[in-house]
Amino acid sequence: MSQNKTRCRWAGSSEPYISYHDREWGYPLHNDQQLFEMINLEGAQAGLSWITILKKRENYRKAFDHFDPEKVARYSAKKISKILLDEGIVRNKLKVNAVVTNAQSYLKLLESFPSFDEYLWQFVDGKPIINRWKTIGEVPAFTAESDALSKDLKKRGFKFVGSTICYAFMQAVGMVNDHTTDCFRWRECQ
Repeated sequence: MSQNKTRCRWAGSSEPYISYHDREWGYPLHNDQQLFEMINLEGAQAGLSWITILKKRENYRKAFDHFDPEKVARYSAKKISKILLDEGIVRNKLKVNAVVTNAQSYLKLLESFPSFDEYLWQFVDGKPIINRWKTIGEVPAFTAESDALSKDLKKRGFKFVGSTICYAFMQAVGMVNDHTTDCFRWRECQ
Protein backbone atom coordinates (compact mmCIF):
# COMPACT_ATOMS: atom_id res chain seq x y z
CA MET A 1 0.00 0.00 0.00
CA SER A 2 1.51 3.27 -1.05
CA GLN A 3 1.32 5.99 1.57
CA ASN A 4 1.40 8.60 -1.23
CA LYS A 5 -1.94 7.70 -2.82
CA THR A 6 -4.91 10.00 -2.31
CA ARG A 7 -7.54 8.18 -0.28
CA CYS A 8 -10.88 8.98 1.29
CA ARG A 9 -10.16 11.04 4.40
CA TRP A 10 -11.78 8.51 6.75
CA ALA A 11 -9.09 5.95 5.83
CA GLY A 12 -6.50 8.05 7.65
CA SER A 13 -2.85 7.10 7.48
CA SER A 14 -2.63 3.93 9.58
CA GLU A 15 -3.54 0.28 9.55
CA PRO A 16 -5.89 -1.50 9.45
CA TYR A 17 -7.90 1.30 7.85
CA ILE A 18 -5.53 1.74 4.89
CA SER A 19 -5.60 -1.94 3.89
CA TYR A 20 -9.36 -2.17 4.40
CA HIS A 21 -9.93 0.94 2.30
CA ASP A 22 -7.48 -0.05 -0.43
CA ARG A 23 -8.47 -3.71 -0.78
CA GLU A 24 -12.11 -4.02 0.23
CA TRP A 25 -14.27 -1.02 1.00
CA GLY A 26 -16.51 -0.04 -1.86
CA TYR A 27 -15.52 -2.86 -4.22
CA PRO A 28 -18.59 -4.79 -5.42
CA LEU A 29 -18.93 -7.98 -3.37
CA HIS A 30 -21.08 -10.88 -4.55
CA ASN A 31 -20.12 -13.79 -2.26
CA ASP A 32 -23.10 -14.79 -0.12
CA GLN A 33 -21.13 -15.81 2.96
CA GLN A 34 -18.99 -12.66 2.86
CA LEU A 35 -22.12 -10.53 2.43
CA PHE A 36 -23.66 -12.28 5.44
CA GLU A 37 -20.48 -11.59 7.41
CA MET A 38 -20.50 -7.91 6.50
CA ILE A 39 -24.16 -7.31 7.36
CA ASN A 40 -23.48 -8.78 10.80
CA LEU A 41 -20.22 -6.90 11.35
CA GLU A 42 -21.94 -3.64 10.42
CA GLY A 43 -24.64 -4.49 12.97
CA ALA A 44 -21.98 -5.24 15.59
CA GLN A 45 -20.56 -1.80 14.95
CA ALA A 46 -23.78 -0.02 15.98
CA GLY A 47 -22.87 2.60 18.58
CA LEU A 48 -19.15 1.93 18.16
CA SER A 49 -16.45 2.97 15.73
CA TRP A 50 -15.76 0.74 12.72
CA ILE A 51 -12.10 0.44 13.76
CA THR A 52 -13.23 -1.46 16.89
CA ILE A 53 -14.95 -4.12 14.78
CA LEU A 54 -12.29 -4.14 12.06
CA LYS A 55 -9.59 -4.96 14.63
CA LYS A 56 -11.76 -7.78 16.02
CA ARG A 57 -12.89 -9.18 12.66
CA GLU A 58 -10.73 -12.32 12.81
CA ASN A 59 -12.03 -13.01 16.32
CA TYR A 60 -15.60 -12.65 15.04
CA ARG A 61 -14.85 -15.10 12.23
CA LYS A 62 -13.55 -17.66 14.72
CA ALA A 63 -16.41 -17.13 17.17
CA PHE A 64 -19.09 -17.45 14.47
CA ASP A 65 -17.68 -20.30 12.37
CA HIS A 66 -16.57 -17.89 9.62
CA PHE A 67 -20.17 -16.68 9.41
CA ASP A 68 -21.43 -19.93 7.94
CA PRO A 69 -25.21 -19.31 8.15
CA GLU A 70 -26.03 -23.04 8.23
CA LYS A 71 -23.90 -23.51 11.36
CA VAL A 72 -24.78 -20.22 13.07
CA ALA A 73 -28.52 -20.78 12.64
CA ARG A 74 -28.25 -23.93 14.76
CA TYR A 75 -26.37 -22.39 17.71
CA SER A 76 -27.67 -23.52 21.07
CA ALA A 77 -28.05 -21.35 24.17
CA LYS A 78 -24.89 -23.02 25.48
CA LYS A 79 -22.93 -22.04 22.35
CA ILE A 80 -24.20 -18.45 22.58
CA SER A 81 -23.17 -18.29 26.25
CA LYS A 82 -19.68 -19.46 25.28
CA ILE A 83 -19.44 -16.76 22.59
CA LEU A 84 -20.46 -14.13 25.14
CA LEU A 85 -17.37 -15.04 27.16
CA ASP A 86 -15.07 -14.38 24.19
CA GLU A 87 -13.04 -11.26 24.95
CA GLY A 88 -12.03 -11.04 21.28
CA ILE A 89 -15.44 -9.73 20.22
CA VAL A 90 -17.84 -7.09 21.49
CA ARG A 91 -19.74 -9.09 24.10
CA ASN A 92 -23.16 -7.54 23.67
CA LYS A 93 -25.89 -10.14 24.21
CA LEU A 94 -28.35 -8.47 21.82
CA LYS A 95 -25.77 -8.26 19.05
CA VAL A 96 -24.53 -11.83 19.52
CA ASN A 97 -28.10 -13.15 19.50
CA ALA A 98 -28.80 -11.04 16.42
CA VAL A 99 -26.16 -12.95 14.43
CA VAL A 100 -28.01 -16.21 15.18
CA THR A 101 -31.39 -14.66 14.35
CA ASN A 102 -29.93 -13.22 11.16
CA ALA A 103 -28.59 -16.63 10.13
CA GLN A 104 -32.05 -18.13 10.60
CA SER A 105 -33.61 -15.25 8.66
CA TYR A 106 -30.97 -15.62 5.94
CA LEU A 107 -31.83 -19.31 5.44
CA LYS A 108 -35.55 -18.46 5.29
CA LEU A 109 -34.82 -15.71 2.75
CA LEU A 110 -33.07 -18.26 0.53
CA GLU A 111 -36.38 -20.11 0.21
CA SER A 112 -37.57 -17.15 -1.91
CA PHE A 113 -34.34 -16.02 -3.61
CA PRO A 114 -31.61 -17.96 -5.42
CA SER A 115 -28.91 -16.15 -3.42
CA PHE A 116 -28.36 -13.50 -0.76
CA ASP A 117 -26.37 -11.64 -3.39
CA GLU A 118 -29.33 -11.46 -5.78
CA TYR A 119 -31.65 -10.40 -2.98
CA LEU A 120 -29.38 -7.57 -1.80
CA TRP A 121 -28.33 -6.22 -5.19
CA GLN A 122 -31.94 -5.84 -6.36
CA PHE A 123 -32.09 -2.75 -4.14
CA VAL A 124 -29.62 -1.02 -6.50
CA ASP A 125 -30.92 -2.63 -9.71
CA GLY A 126 -28.02 -5.08 -9.80
CA LYS A 127 -25.24 -2.53 -10.25
CA PRO A 128 -23.39 -0.07 -8.00
CA ILE A 129 -24.71 3.44 -7.57
CA ILE A 130 -21.76 5.63 -8.54
CA ASN A 131 -21.72 8.80 -6.46
CA ARG A 132 -19.48 11.76 -7.13
CA TRP A 133 -18.76 13.22 -3.73
CA LYS A 134 -15.92 15.71 -3.53
CA THR A 135 -15.72 15.63 0.28
CA ILE A 136 -16.66 13.16 2.97
CA GLY A 137 -19.06 15.76 4.36
CA GLU A 138 -21.30 15.31 1.31
CA VAL A 139 -21.82 11.59 1.95
CA PRO A 140 -25.26 10.85 3.43
CA ALA A 141 -25.85 8.61 6.45
CA PHE A 142 -28.74 6.85 4.69
CA THR A 143 -30.67 6.94 1.42
CA ALA A 144 -34.00 5.82 -0.02
CA GLU A 145 -32.28 2.58 -1.06
CA SER A 146 -30.92 1.88 2.42
CA ASP A 147 -34.35 2.71 3.86
CA ALA A 148 -35.94 0.15 1.53
CA LEU A 149 -33.30 -2.50 2.32
CA SER A 150 -33.62 -1.89 6.06
CA LYS A 151 -37.40 -2.11 5.98
CA ASP A 152 -37.35 -5.34 3.99
CA LEU A 153 -34.64 -7.00 6.10
CA LYS A 154 -36.54 -6.14 9.29
CA LYS A 155 -39.74 -7.56 7.78
CA ARG A 156 -37.80 -10.78 7.14
CA GLY A 157 -36.65 -10.96 10.79
CA PHE A 158 -33.11 -9.53 10.57
CA LYS A 159 -31.82 -7.53 13.54
CA PHE A 160 -29.44 -4.55 13.78
CA VAL A 161 -30.27 -3.50 10.22
CA GLY A 162 -31.44 0.08 10.58
CA SER A 163 -31.13 2.35 7.56
CA THR A 164 -27.80 3.88 8.66
CA ILE A 165 -26.32 0.41 9.25
CA CYS A 166 -27.66 -0.73 5.88
CA TYR A 167 -26.11 2.27 4.15
CA ALA A 168 -22.73 1.59 5.76
CA PHE A 169 -23.11 -2.03 4.59
CA MET A 170 -24.01 -0.91 1.06
CA GLN A 171 -20.91 1.31 0.99
CA ALA A 172 -18.67 -1.46 2.32
CA VAL A 173 -19.81 -4.08 -0.21
CA GLY A 174 -19.79 -1.72 -3.18
CA MET A 175 -23.54 -1.43 -3.74
CA VAL A 176 -22.78 2.28 -3.68
CA ASN A 177 -19.44 3.84 -4.57
CA ASP A 178 -18.91 6.51 -1.94
CA HIS A 179 -15.19 6.92 -2.42
CA THR A 180 -14.60 10.64 -2.90
CA THR A 181 -13.75 11.53 -6.49
CA ASP A 182 -10.15 12.42 -5.60
CA CYS A 183 -9.59 8.93 -4.10
CA PHE A 184 -7.66 6.49 -6.28
CA ARG A 185 -10.27 3.80 -5.49
CA TRP A 186 -13.20 5.81 -6.89
CA ARG A 187 -12.41 4.71 -10.47
CA GLU A 188 -11.33 1.19 -9.46
CA CYS A 189 -14.67 0.51 -7.77
CA GLN A 190 -16.84 1.39 -10.76
